[in-house]
Amino acid sequence: MRVSERLAEFTRNLKPENAPPDVVERAKYLILDAIGCGQAATQYEFAARMLAGFQAMNAGEAGRDACGVIGMSAQLPVRDAAAFNAALVHGLDYDDTHMSAVVHASCVALPTALALGERVNATGADILSAYMAGMEVAIRVGDAANYGFHANGYHATGVVGHFSSALVAGRLLGLSAEQLISAQGIVVSTATASREFMSDGAWNKRLHPGWGAVAGITAAYLAKEGFDGCANPYDGRFGIYAMHLGGDAGCADLSKLTDGLGQRWELASSAVKPFPTCHYTHALADSALALRKQMDAAGTEISDITRIRILAPEPVLPVMFEPEDLKKCPTTDYAAKFSAPYVVSCCLRHERLGLRELEPEALVDRDVLALCQLCEPEADPETLFPEAFSGGVVIETKNGRQFRHYEAVNRGAGDRQLSNDDIATKFFDNAAMSVSEGRATKIRNRVLNFEKNSGAELMAVLSGQ
Repeated sequence: MRVSERLAEFTRNLKPENAPPDVVERAKYLILDAIGCGQAATQYEFAARMLAGFQAMNAGEAGRDACGVIGMSAQLPVRDAAAFNAALVHGLDYDDTHMSAVVHASCVALPTALALGERVNATGADILSAYMAGMEVAIRVGDAANYGFHANGYHATGVVGHFSSALVAGRLLGLSAEQLISAQGIVVSTATASREFMSDGAWNKRLHPGWGAVAGITAAYLAKEGFDGCANPYDGRFGIYAMHLGGDAGCADLSKLTDGLGQRWELASSAVKPFPTCHYTHALADSALALRKQMDAAGTEISDITRIRILAPEPVLPVMFEPEDLKKCPTTDYAAKFSAPYVVSCCLRHERLGLRELEPEALVDRDVLALCQLCEPEADPETLFPEAFSGGVVIETKNGRQFRHYEAVNRGAGDRQLSNDDIATKFFDNAAMSVSEGRATKIRNRVLNFEKNSGAELMAVLSGQ
């Protein structure tokens, strides 16, 4: 059986009751986390500018089939609503990540499921099923690349989201197995996302999952009407791995696409972020926070630091240290999110790393920027990457003292996953930026009882309606 056929059959037949109860529960908490991230993002400039762009494109008229958006009263056409919600969920880089796949899966699967679920007024059970299928597909497509997408300049989430969205949308539109195969084949021609945004901290990455949602929804509708897509988008001669990985295509492991499908649930391994920064920086942030406590206990001042060595997996050092001038003096929140020097220095200086540490006024803190200049990258010989994003920090001081802390497994991943209670706390913290505690509680209750709601009912409580 072809890979696309296996994924199509899995998507068509998946029901929450066929998955282990703890997996279904975790899926709901991942949804809750994603919605909280989206609620917080509504307060940022990029969200206002995106909404203005979509509304201008539609001349202020969403039409009779308009769909809601997270945390706002605005309505948009189905594809635009999915794209906008995807940008909200992913826009703060606070959403879940699968470690070995290096993929943010919820930010495409959920917005597509919500938009189509509202459009066709699907049952909560069907929306949840589509979301879970989309999560598994996104993670597996990313994992099969063995870090090859990133190594070749692609943002993996922006690539895999096209396939995830096509299957999520197709499930909710009631596509046949053959139509779902075509939908996957159609998006092999659209699945791309450049990492050039890292050169200047631009906003492109925020939109990558949205493009995936748009392409997937489009492909599903076309396939439903008989448009024929290629049958081998994964393992074909010019499939996604051969096309995107080039000389590294032989490193891909396509068995990961289907091995244990329906028995081993990759979505349950998704890591929920404790910090609103690139996941590669999290072990470094916790290391810096621990070192600040060590220094305080030893009576060592921040001003005594002469050198900061940052240990991280060699493949990701360019992500966090290049270009050097931008990473040591980030000019945008997005540049700061991907800057190991800024993250470490901020944690040492302020003993915290939250959304307010990424505000414009925080980025010009002279004490933090002075520490950034002392930071040096160092390849970590002990890393568990990509199964975990290991990292550590070594501080050297004027009097010759050295302080060291290392995190083999970043908090939130593996056996250090955030608990469901931790996720709920994070949700309420994020939601508080845009809604009352009462409304946040109502959202939580609806999400944790997902199957009991229709698509329209879910979106009504998630939006500002």
